Amino acid sequence: MSRRKLREMAAGYAFLAPTILVIGIFTLAPIVYALFLSFHKVQLLGGISYRFINFNNYIRMIDDERVWIALSNTFEYAIIVVPLQTALAILLAAVLNSKLRGRNTFRALYFLPTVTSSAVLTLIFMWIFKTDGLLNDLLGFFGIPPFNWLGDPNVALKAIMLMNIWSTAPYYMVIYLAALQDIPESLYEAAEIDGARTLRKFWSITLPLLKPVTFFVVTMGIIGTFQLFDQAYIFSNGSGGPNNSTLTVVLLIYGYAFKLLDMGYASALAVVLAAIIMLITVIQRRIFGEEKLN
Repeated sequence: MSRRKLREMAAGYAFLAPTILVIGIFTLAPIVYALFLSFHKVQLLGGISYRFINFNNYIRMIDDERVWIALSNTFEYAIIVVPLQTALAILLAAVLNSKLRGRNTFRALYFLPTVTSSAVLTLIFMWIFKTDGLLNDLLGFFGIPPFNWLGDPNVALKAIMLMNIWSTAPYYMVIYLAALQDIPESLYEAAEIDGARTLRKFWSITLPLLKPVTFFVVTMGIIGTFQLFDQAYIFSNGSGGPNNSTLTVVLLIYGYAFKLLDMGYASALAVVLAAIIMLITVIQRRIFGEEKLN
């Protein structure tokens, strides 16, 4: 290799060095350390020590009832929230992409929940669902007695779902809106000449061309739902209640790591969660095919 090419290579790596250093320290090193911890029993009190226990942390999950409850809640949450927020995002984007009067104002209003703090949104929805909150006041106007929404295991997780659909759909709406504006108008004009109606154009032109964007939205949505923590933590005060109905995998990891100080087991749970997200992403990639964004 010539000296010139060596100098160019050295210059390239010199420019990349800060990024490689940051990624190595804050991304790769924690991943490697989490894998290391997952095979050890970690003692934090009275000095940090590690005891290698092979796959015991992973085997322990099989008999841990709370792990299966957390997985069930997280899967239920993802299966309901991701399709609904995706469908709502497409619907809002299609409406705002039309020649609607004052659409710029509506775009700003729809996007407000996304830029609002997640903690603030959670507190607002907790106030709505409280026994003496807005929802019961509204129902009382029609003569319906108050109900303890946040204390019912069958309702608590649904309340978090509703809040997340409402707050995250506008973010994906903006992504869909940008994609819709890139679709050539000539395609719709040709479809109109062939006699296609609005619904037919949307089904045969819009949705197929949005397939790569939908893959991104669904993938990010699943990653976000599987990482649900702050809303569940605030709703249940960190307990995952009532009756473990709002217990998610990340909330369970937090409990083992920072309440019970069982870092080894918490790291094993984090590794399993990462593996599940990666597996689901690969499956989605197979389903959506190899289309790429232009």
